[in-house]
Amino acid sequence: MKQLTIIKIGGNVIDNSENLHQFLLDFTALPGDKILVHGGGKIATELGESLGIEAKMVEGRRITDIETLRIVTMVYAGLINKNMVAQLQAKGSNAIGLTGADGNIIKARKRPVKEIDYGFVGDLDEYSVSSETLDSLLKAGLVPVLCAITHDGETQLLNTNADTIASSVAVAMSSLYETRLVYCFEKKGVLSDVNNDDSVVREIKANEFDGLKANGTVQGGMIPKLHNAFEAIKKGVSAVYIGKADELAELAGGTFGTKMLK
Repeated sequence: MKQLTIIKIGGNVIDNSENLHQFLLDFTALPGDKILVHGGGKIATELGESLGIEAKMVEGRRITDIETLRIVTMVYAGLINKNMVAQLQAKGSNAIGLTGADGNIIKARKRPVKEIDYGFVGDLDEYSVSSETLDSLLKAGLVPVLCAITHDGETQLLNTNADTIASSVAVAMSSLYETRLVYCFEKKGVLSDVNNDDSVVREIKANEFDGLKANGTVQGGMIPKLHNAFEAIKKGVSAVYIGKADELAELAGGTFGTKMLK
């Protein structure tokens, strides 16, 4: 089975042109088939503010009303996505920028209103991702670059969490490829000492997760990240990595960030 690498990057890379340039060089140099998933960074918030539309957040999650949806669609699917594709082309990677609506690659459902109305936010399930379409693009020698915009199949675009997209794509593709999922964020990985950036825990197995939560090694926002990582592994992804974007070149040597395994 061929190997496929799915990499998700966030605002800490997108917002810094120098970091993004180096990341895309390292991404292009990675061997084998790959898919890039990206969020939006600060640009959508800044554009919204310049137009008099204030970003509304609840527990770190963006409320996507119709005006916000227009902005994130312009920024994620337009400005950021196409800029990234142009840079990848210049680096020798034949990239194609896509939303979930293109080729019906990712079909979501609008999040139901419970305590909070998140607006035009899309949730995914096991049937959301078209692995066949992505496979056909990869076989054509293309590198899909997916932004955080999906659709509901009935004309409505939806803002969807990029971490969730990356995980759902990895799970869907794991029946066709030996799939590894890489989350790039601001830390070098899971740290045994939060005050020491070099205290990276290199491997965590599923049966060690509860113990690491209990002793405080894994805490706060890292808990849902690792929970989602082990859920993806349970559903067929071969390994999940969490590490720093500027160390991506180390993935080939096996020393990138923290590796989650069965």
